[in-house]
Amino acid sequence: MTTLYVYPDSAPDRGQRVEDSAEISRILAEAGIGFERWDAGRTLPEGADQEAILEVYGEHVARLKRERGFTTADVVRLTPDHPQRAEFREKFLDEHTHSEDEVRFFVEGSGLFCLHIGDQVLGVHAEAGDLIAVPAGTRHWFDMGPAPHFAAIRLFTNTEGWVANFTGDKIARRFPMLDELPGSAQ
Repeated sequence: MTTLYVYPDSAPDRGQRVEDSAEISRILAEAGIGFERWDAGRTLPEGADQEAILEVYGEHVARLKRERGFTTADVVRLTPDHPQRAEFREKFLDEHTHSEDEVRFFVEGSGLFCLHIGDQVLGVHAEAGDLIAVPAGTRHWFDMGPAPHFAAIRLFTNTEGWVANFTGDKIARRFPMLDELPGSAQ
């Protein structure tokens, strides 16, 4: 189940947990973040690579490209046995921004997408079927946990793909990680 955690940015121990999808959408929309629930019920072949995943979700990708002007899409997929899982986790945990909108459609598993907006941190525990659209310049980080299991389609207008502008702020280290959330299986 998708869950939103709403924290004051100065009090990571005072989070409010929201599980109602309409309320999650409302809170995120008020913060300028796009959030939708889509059907991610397609079965991915064992060990599916980027091309296979993009083919399975081809109509979704094509629609997003048409509607939002994206030029390229890729897939990030990590499993608990990935040899570079610790390095990837560290890379995404540092607060950063992008010069373009960041759009992710989770097609498998889950991850924690945290947004630092004004004096709040909004932690979206996203799962398969969640599409999140983060406007350019929004401070954020992503935690896949110590034993990652997720696949997400990423869409870009920049042909270079994922390019981060790190803020240098260590705020992410003060907030609960994916494996520290209530009810987390990691």
